[in-house]
Amino acid sequence: MERQVTGRFAPTPSGRLHLGNIFTAMIGYLSVKSRGGKYLLRIEDLDAARCPKSLAYAIMRDLDYFGFEFDGEIIWQSERADVYKNYFDILDREGLIYPCFCSRAQLHASTAPHGDTPVYDGKCRLLSPAERPKRKGAARVIVPDETVSFTDGLYGYCEQDLKKECGDFIVRRADGVFAYQLAVVVDDGESGVTEVVRGRDLLPSSPRQLFLFDKFGFQRPDFTHVPLMMDANGERMSKREGKSNLEYITANFPDPRPVIGMLAFNCGLTDKFEPLSLKELIPLYDVKKLKKEDIILDDRGLFSK
Repeated sequence: MERQVTGRFAPTPSGRLHLGNIFTAMIGYLSVKSRGGKYLLRIEDLDAARCPKSLAYAIMRDLDYFGFEFDGEIIWQSERADVYKNYFDILDREGLIYPCFCSRAQLHASTAPHGDTPVYDGKCRLLSPAERPKRKGAARVIVPDETVSFTDGLYGYCEQDLKKECGDFIVRRADGVFAYQLAVVVDDGESGVTEVVRGRDLLPSSPRQLFLFDKFGFQRPDFTHVPLMMDANGERMSKREGKSNLEYITANFPDPRPVIGMLAFNCGLTDKFEPLSLKELIPLYDVKKLKKEDIILDDRGLFSK
């Protein structure tokens, strides 16, 4: 039976959203809605200390401002630790989990880099129980010596040798908080997500997540990674203050349509700069129109107030 097209937007409420986040959410929304699918909202507040509810509610107001219409109940990761534990135990029962006691400094000093990501050398996997420190460690999962491949919706064929290019990765932190890599797979799998749209900076993490999808018996989703939205100086947007921040935008634009139209023009969905709503963009969506290179924001004077 063919699954219903289902996408999701999964912000981390550690700060206010910026236009790069909205661009990613917009592409995911248009992709599923153009095919009559569902779009879910998940709040990735695994680290509750860094992710106050007040910021999560601010994110929801920002999404309402742009006209996003989500399906189903909101998923809060902070409420799902018991669920993640069940899947963690699956890996543990297979003998794939071991404790890691390396500090961040030790990891960067001893691991081989692959691109921007250090590759863990498995040092703690070789420790006997007697050699392990008398403190709690992070939990790593043993990866196979094999290549995981997939075809990205925008960037095409991608592959990664997990052992050589990633290494065993953390699935639970030393403080007991389950790691993003595990939680996101469990949430997508249980929610029936068929398509993941997110920034291209997360593309290298896709193979390790596909490894977990297979381990847990979930059907793999399709991945589409989109270019990053850069500010006028060519710097990556962040959740700091500025004119790309949603606090500024919602305060200065009572109508979001000029902002949505600007994003659509910048990424290649439209060939002219005009105010548009999300609903008006749905029939115009085509992944083949999207640019692959990172996008330097051209606001055509929109933010010159």
